[in-house]
Amino acid sequence: MRVRSGPQLSALAAVVLLAAACASPAAPPAPPVVEERRLLMGSELHLTVYAADAPRARAAFAAVFAEVERLEGVLSTWRPDSDVSRLNAAAGGGPVPVRAETRAVLRAAAQVSTWTEGKFDVTFGALADIWKFDHDQDDRVPAAADIAARVPLVDYRRVVIDDAAGTAAITRPGVRVHLGGIGKGYAVDAAVAILRAAGLRHFMVQFGGDLYVAGTAGESAWRLGLQDPRGAPDDPFAVLELSDATFSTSGDYERYFEQDGVRYHHILDPATGQPARGTRSVTIVTKQALWADGLSTGVFILGPERGMALVERLPDVEAVIVTAGNEVLVSTGLRDRLFVRRPPSP
Repeated sequence: MRVRSGPQLSALAAVVLLAAACASPAAPPAPPVVEERRLLMGSELHLTVYAADAPRARAAFAAVFAEVERLEGVLSTWRPDSDVSRLNAAAGGGPVPVRAETRAVLRAAAQVSTWTEGKFDVTFGALADIWKFDHDQDDRVPAAADIAARVPLVDYRRVVIDDAAGTAAITRPGVRVHLGGIGKGYAVDAAVAILRAAGLRHFMVQFGGDLYVAGTAGESAWRLGLQDPRGAPDDPFAVLELSDATFSTSGDYERYFEQDGVRYHHILDPATGQPARGTRSVTIVTKQALWADGLSTGVFILGPERGMALVERLPDVEAVIVTAGNEVLVSTGLRDRLFVRRPPSP
């Protein structure tokens, strides 16, 4: 990996969005920035557009928020009438009608599961009621017997999709789908499509750990900071310039608690039912947020060596991995594009 440093990094201030408006004096002024935020799917959806036509941007934002709210009603486990909730309720009892969006996400999830040797698995929902890391976090390590009873219920191959019939089925009782590791990526891609259809060309969609940037940030490239897994949230250890691409990070610092000196976090290994070890964070860069979202989780669980080997095999997929030993691994396609400011904190 080539380490770069220089005065251009001194102005970087935020861990996720690092946009420097550094146009030359002769250049025309950058269009104004229009921003809005809303809490959806349990995370903040933050939209930023560089556009001279603010009313058009805000109308597009309203369409994005409406679409993501609709998708939440389809894909969420928190809504009892969602496709996912109905699918889980019917586990072992035959197929249920589900929307095209649900089938698309389930099919993409199955592909990521195949790529990651089952480490990414949307049926981790069987563990979600004993490991509590969402709004119900209780900082409790489940009993070993409770974990062992759930592990056999985590098997993505138990989900069957029939596009011709418009249905999906879970073939074993007790298996539960949870799309928390890929649903936001699908929503980001939907948001990007709406903004582009509105004629917007320079924008950012940030949704939790998933982010897409298009065009430029005013007169300069979008500069995105990679969070230091053990450092301050506003002090990234590295910076990546990006355009018309997505950027998704999974880390053991997002939702966690510590007990007896051990960190327990929300990224669970389906094989053990325990938080995955060996990795502190994984950032995936590719063209679609759907794939980046699933792969960042799957690569995290695979571990640094196997995870990076997978990334190098997949076309148009790049990664930055911070290992449990604090080593930074960078895929081939990013080595000349990543600016490392300093090593991650120990």
